[in-house]
Amino acid sequence: MFVMKAKYLYEQLEKDFITSDFSENWYDDEMTVNAEFICDNFKNRSLGLLCDFAEDIGKVYTAVFPSDKVLTKIIDYGVTDAMLFLHHPLVWDLSINPDIAFYQINPELLKKLRDKRISLFNFHLPLDNYSEYSTTKTLADKLEIQIIKPYCDYYGAVCGIIGKTGCKTVQELNEKYSLAAGHETRLYQYGTPEIKNGLVSLCAGGGNDNAVIADLLKEGVNVHITGISVESIYSAEAHRLERENKINLLGGTHYSSEKFACVAMCGYFESLGLESEFVAGVPCFEDM
Repeated sequence: MFVMKAKYLYEQLEKDFITSDFSENWYDDEMTVNAEFICDNFKNRSLGLLCDFAEDIGKVYTAVFPSDKVLTKIIDYGVTDAMLFLHHPLVWDLSINPDIAFYQINPELLKKLRDKRISLFNFHLPLDNYSEYSTTKTLADKLEIQIIKPYCDYYGAVCGIIGKTGCKTVQELNEKYSLAAGHETRLYQYGTPEIKNGLVSLCAGGGNDNAVIADLLKEGVNVHITGISVESIYSAEAHRLERENKINLLGGTHYSSEKFACVAMCGYFESLGLESEFVAGVPCFEDM
């Protein structure tokens, strides 16, 4: 089995994915509950190396969220000297409380990962930023949408895509999204069912955002595909804009819209010579 020095892998990831001045602030007062595990790199930057537990890495796991299910599965594999690549540094679950989206990583499981020398590495905006492996690009690929152009700057990341679908109606496209996600997705039909000129907007994850919708309205499309689509106090304005402008909204959960990027990242790590495996999580249907 090929083994890479952890330091080299961290540096290679930074070189290949840090293409802009990404601005995030994940490390706050609540995250200090795990301060003993979190390295200074993440405390200072809120991206990149999260927990520096390994000197050598022989295998890389990828996951969307560091849920108990995902971490327990990796621990139960019995591996050592590995890395978990995460899209998010926190656990997402709206089913517990609709006003609290993110939860801290289980510290007891972090102790076990440390004992097994399994580092944690996190790219949120760098993986949302348009690239071969990005969340929205891989979602477009899965839905067989031809990419016309990336658009919409979000804290330094170009996170949206305008593309062309072969589907004629939003109902047909929603059925295709459901098949890709592996579960029923949600359609808010605010406009006519016909897809105007076959053009659609995509922004995976939390893409039903006021700033995204404002940019979308300049693009002449009447369909927007995202992950989190539930109408709440946080998304009320986005839904208002969509209703007023007759924009049809499709939601497929935070997890299911972003998992394709983490699957694709296995190919990236394998291109470096490292064995890699995607660890599946569970979609939160309250997202829709």
